[in-house]
Amino acid sequence: MKSTIKTVVLGTALLSVSVSSLFAHRAWILPSTSVLSGDSPWVSFDAAISNDLFFPNHHAMGTESIKVISPSGAEVEKQFENDGHIRSSFEIQLEEKGTYLINRDRLGYFASWEEEGEAKRWRGDLEEFKAEGLAEKEGIELTESSSKTVTYVTNGAPDTKALEPTGKGLEIKFTDSHPNDLFTGEEATFTFVLDGKPVEGVEVFVQKGNDRFRDSPNPIEGLTTSEGTFSFTVEEAGRYWLTASISAEAGEKEGVPFKQRASYTATFEVLPL
Repeated sequence: MKSTIKTVVLGTALLSVSVSSLFAHRAWILPSTSVLSGDSPWVSFDAAISNDLFFPNHHAMGTESIKVISPSGAEVEKQFENDGHIRSSFEIQLEEKGTYLINRDRLGYFASWEEEGEAKRWRGDLEEFKAEGLAEKEGIELTESSSKTVTYVTNGAPDTKALEPTGKGLEIKFTDSHPNDLFTGEEATFTFVLDGKPVEGVEVFVQKGNDRFRDSPNPIEGLTTSEGTFSFTVEEAGRYWLTASISAEAGEKEGVPFKQRASYTATFEVLPL
């Protein structure tokens, strides 16, 4: 069973504004080229959080939080790093053949409860939550928030060794389609996993970049199936931005009610067939 998807064509400025406001500040890492060949080619990257896709106009994404994983699983050193006010940049040399993962991974915990009629809030990591004894607070609820912002580049033939899920947070398991081997008019299928398991009901939103120059964003959006799959087809070549998210009750953690919020954001190229 394939995911239900729909292409939304927004014909009015009002609708266009309402959709873009859902993702007012969008995070992205964008390579200069996604597919290369040759001996140790170089790739440059821009990283930012912006209102318009791939136009830096809000603030930079710090390079210290971005990791590069080679096809063999080794971490690759970033070169020529620069953190500006609205854009960061760096370069890497692809000394191995295969696909590299460029990833910013963030994880945090939030808690809320009421104390003597006053709403209380806390944020930190799980060890701090334990150390502060917050599980003893009456009515406390704990939320885990995880996000991944990624892109992918390939030297030579694509592979998936560096793209294998870690088993933590929301990720894509590339079993049907490869993010560096996508073409117009061909269906792409991604399998979303949460903590390593296929997950149903993930909200997925795909949009072509350079929306600054379009009246309508024309997104593709839908939900993952019971097998975690989401299938889509694009008709125009270019750079695309995908964001996926899920929020759900997840039982208990540290003896208190636990919610999980996870997101995955990626950029990739679709080439003409």
